[in-house]
Amino acid sequence: MKKISIIDSHTGGEPTRIVIAGGPDLGGGSVAEQLKIFCAQHDSFRSAVVNEPRGSDVLVGALLVSPADKSCVCGVIFFNNVGCLAMCGHGTIGLVATLAHLGKIKPGEHKIETPVGVITATLHTNGEISVANVPSYRKVKAATVDVPGVGKITGDVAWGGNWFFLVSDHGRELTLANVESLTELTWRIRQAVNAQGFPEIDHVELFGPPQNGGDSRNFVLCPGKAYDRSPCGTGTSAKLACLAADGKLVEGETWIQESILGSKFTGTFRWLNRERGEVIPSITGTAHVNAETTLLLNENDPFCWGIR
Repeated sequence: MKKISIIDSHTGGEPTRIVIAGGPDLGGGSVAEQLKIFCAQHDSFRSAVVNEPRGSDVLVGALLVSPADKSCVCGVIFFNNVGCLAMCGHGTIGLVATLAHLGKIKPGEHKIETPVGVITATLHTNGEISVANVPSYRKVKAATVDVPGVGKITGDVAWGGNWFFLVSDHGRELTLANVESLTELTWRIRQAVNAQGFPEIDHVELFGPPQNGGDSRNFVLCPGKAYDRSPCGTGTSAKLACLAADGKLVEGETWIQESILGSKFTGTFRWLNRERGEVIPSITGTAHVNAETTLLLNENDPFCWGIR
């Protein structure tokens, strides 16, 4: 019987499951190197932690690992129901809340090593958490793709720690009542953009008018076909990069991004390289720890390694 210690939290409604003990030995090295080993050799562990019967399609997992950069409080590998993630904004906020819950950190700045670089997270005294994300930028403005059954859809291709196709002109109302149709639409968009020149896209983000006092509302389709309950940290980072490139948001100005649930992230950015259009986005939100438990992996269980 293998035991895995976990702490669950949610960030704006989106769950994060942190593995704090019982994970596989990844041999040290940088977190990027450890990620390669995790993906290649321990996919069953990933599935066991986040997939049914212990998890669900919406759950994002995070494995605490030793950082190669000793200025970092920890390293982290994020994963979901279908594979590994380069970065996760809501998951980083959940991670910081979890570390604070465990008494491992106090209010202040803390560096965290991710597979795509070192990021800085700030735990504020009021419990809010800010994440200064990896450099973000827009790769293509106004790319148009022909989506079967929908027609032509135009959006921006941008990096915010994951690759996004960001769409504002889609003709749909972003409400919970429309989740099924929004999921179907964004899934079709993702398949089309992958087939028509942008195979790296793994997230699709729709934007619409705010409904809860923010600047915009979004609907984000994640790689495993689940939608993000939070405003999506990497998606908001990608949005900030596009706003900066278009001159619609200035350095230091705030952008309040609502999720499909109405939960909010506050985003700002600073220029890293104007010529290349690179910004350092900062996302602020809150997370709440809601469970401490031990997962039991019994190889006699036919679904020990999750339902895939």
